[in-house]
Amino acid sequence: MGKLKVIYNRIYNDFLMPSRLKEYEKIIKKSIESGYEHITFKDYYKKLVNNQLDNKRYFLNRHDIDTDLRTAKKFFEIEKKYGVKATYYFRLSTLDFKFMKEINSYGSEVGYHFEEIAQYCKDNHIKSATEAMLNIDKIKEIFIKNIQNLEKNLGFKIETVASHGDFVNRKLGIINNEITNDKELRKKVGILIESYDKKLMDSFDIYISDKQYPIFYTPINIFDAIGKYNIICMLTHPRQWEVNVFVNISDNLKRIWEGIKW
Repeated sequence: MGKLKVIYNRIYNDFLMPSRLKEYEKIIKKSIESGYEHITFKDYYKKLVNNQLDNKRYFLNRHDIDTDLRTAKKFFEIEKKYGVKATYYFRLSTLDFKFMKEINSYGSEVGYHFEEIAQYCKDNHIKSATEAMLNIDKIKEIFIKNIQNLEKNLGFKIETVASHGDFVNRKLGIINNEITNDKELRKKVGILIESYDKKLMDSFDIYISDKQYPIFYTPINIFDAIGKYNIICMLTHPRQWEVNVFVNISDNLKRIWEGIKW
């Protein structure tokens, strides 16, 4: 019965769930009414390290664009409607240079949602963390090349990045930000922060992530956090806010095929 419920919840989330974008708009409205400044990761971090937070209320809205650019663009339209800023992390599989340039021109932030360790292991059928780490220098070079190519195509600097969690990472017990633990690499490519850096995470009063139906938020509902905590970081994924049937089918099939090939 438990497994059937899990399957039903996934089907509902991916194919049946009504759009939650009105709820997203309510979050923006309530946070503004409660006196929060919506700020990008890079701008917040610069204030943090320069002791310029000044006891104000800050709302960091982080979008991980794992899939579904259509819904990501709807997030952006809502944010523009209320004049707020957010940070968008794009995977190589979700790049849209026109959209990314529009985000940057508006004053929001474009970052890189990287997964080079997981991808390298899939491409090379590596099935142990030990073997993955033996190839870490090669993987770092791929990361550097990817981020430099992104910047060349975009025409602006990427200052913050966020590690993507893939099924391969979970299987091997190794996270992609093993790459960004290298301080010299960060200096070489000009990365200010990785979104899970301890200094950054410790500065938030609460960090809330969206979740699949029926949970929606963890560890608490975002509406209960607004007004109670001064510095809020909210992580969202387009897939949890609006159904895009074609994209979800494609992503599910890709995941199955990658598992078979790996």
